[in-house]
Amino acid sequence: MKVAILGTRGYPYVYGGYETFVSRVAPGLAEKGFEVTVYCHRGLFRDRPAIVNGVRLAYVPAIEHKVLSQFTHSFLSTIHALASGHDILLFVNTANGPFGLLAKWMKRKTVMNTDGLEWLRPKWKGLGAKYFRWASALSARVFDVLVADAVAMQDIYQREFGRSSVVIAYGADVIRSVKPELLSTYGLTAGDYYLLVGRMVPDNNADIIIREFLATSSKRKLVVVGDVPYEDPYARRVKAMGNDRVVFTGYICDVEMLNELYCNAFAYIHGHEFGGTNPTLLKAMASGSAILALNTVFNREVLAGDKHGLYFEKGLNDLAVAIRITEEQPERVALLKKGIRERVQSEYNWPKIIDQYAGLLAGMIPHSGPK
Repeated sequence: MKVAILGTRGYPYVYGGYETFVSRVAPGLAEKGFEVTVYCHRGLFRDRPAIVNGVRLAYVPAIEHKVLSQFTHSFLSTIHALASGHDILLFVNTANGPFGLLAKWMKRKTVMNTDGLEWLRPKWKGLGAKYFRWASALSARVFDVLVADAVAMQDIYQREFGRSSVVIAYGADVIRSVKPELLSTYGLTAGDYYLLVGRMVPDNNADIIIREFLATSSKRKLVVVGDVPYEDPYARRVKAMGNDRVVFTGYICDVEMLNELYCNAFAYIHGHEFGGTNPTLLKAMASGSAILALNTVFNREVLAGDKHGLYFEKGLNDLAVAIRITEEQPERVALLKKGIRERVQSEYNWPKIIDQYAGLLAGMIPHSGPK
């Protein structure tokens, strides 16, 4: 069975949730006998091998523009995938919804990984938000299978668009501290800081987290990992909020360093608002961290309700209160951590997720098998 994966930057390019998904699922499916092709942004790859880890790679150009790059790349990739005789086209990101029409016209099977509620994100105001909602509704109509990474996302697509989804979660690998001395790069020691990781965009609520942290008398620091790759008023305003209690690291590409920051944090603060199963939250769980999370249906699902999460609202002082609880009740922190890695291993492990995708794809074309 020939499967094309479209809508990401490519493989083995790993930068972001979609790319991490492809980096694990594509070779996993190839190992199970599927002929997998990942469509890559040609301009991001200096070296262009035809096959990596059993995954076939197609390098397709795009109009290099902030708005048009992904759209033009997905369009050309879809044309190529249809012409190449793929049995199933697996897309990520409902912005690519219109290309499902081409596949339907050519009578090819399609899967859409719906990801988050892009039309609600503040960065997509006006026309952008309207496009994402339209494209998501279109995806619900034309794709053969929708995949949601959380039951809460499945419920939203059923309610908003009257369409059922298959739930297959996102994954993470359990990590442990092996080089805590790396923390000295940022003047940190184990347990003396809270951690926040994510793009500096409004729906990740870094401004609220920093404001609330600074309203406490905690002797610990707040470490903020992430930025945006462009000049942005919101990111500039967030960075201006800092003082000697807040450490801005910018992007960290060193996996060892990032792992040590996760594993040695006193607690992880998660402010992401509109996604489903968020990769940074899973990584914090996989590191064994205590979690303070924005109170959303997605975060509650991943954290098994109150078992592994202490929640806060966006209102004034709510996170500050949660931080004071962690400072004053070490036994509460210990309870949040208890069994959190085991939850990742049982519910969010990549081998399980690869098996679920393999079963889904094989079932879409009966009697065909992987090849």
